[in-house]
Amino acid sequence: MTNIGLYFGTFNPIHLGHLVIANYMAHHADLDKVWLVVSPHNPLKNLHELMPDHHRLQMVRLAIKENEKLEVCDAEFDLPKPSYTIHTLRHLRKEFPDYRFSIIMGEDNLVNLTKWKDYMEILEHYPLMVYPRISAQQPDRKLLDGLPTEFQVAQITQCDAPLLEISSTFIRESIRDKKDVRYLVPEAVTNYISNNFLYEE
Repeated sequence: MTNIGLYFGTFNPIHLGHLVIANYMAHHADLDKVWLVVSPHNPLKNLHELMPDHHRLQMVRLAIKENEKLEVCDAEFDLPKPSYTIHTLRHLRKEFPDYRFSIIMGEDNLVNLTKWKDYMEILEHYPLMVYPRISAQQPDRKLLDGLPTEFQVAQITQCDAPLLEISSTFIRESIRDKKDVRYLVPEAVTNYISNNFLYEE
């Protein structure tokens, strides 16, 4: 059985914070590979802020091209919009019946999982690999504190991936303000953004 970690995101743009988490999961969790699933439209995010799909997909390709444990996945591009995680999971399960898929997410997403479409199906059928965001700043807090009973019996693993406090929003704003974003995104992505005049206005 091939174990694949699915790391969903709009990656608008992809940055070093994303890559640190993806690479940590690929090498420290029980996974053969991590697929970075580029989402055309996350229903919880504003569509007008997204760079066109092909640009975001290409930036991810450039960012991970030298890492054999990471792959880009564009499965959601051919699915109905907006992109619901459960639809993608059903599609991938059908396409790759011999693969075992786990979902990589931040603790903030775990806390809000009850807002996701058919979240109970996700909890019942897919292991969740969660990197802490909230409890990292609250040492006495446990990952599942305050979550409903169904979370307590689900396959949820805390993964202590190192976190870099970088946001795609900050990067976009910095580019619009003509600030240097070196060291926040891979050099190949920085060059791609510059050559294609992305996020400038």
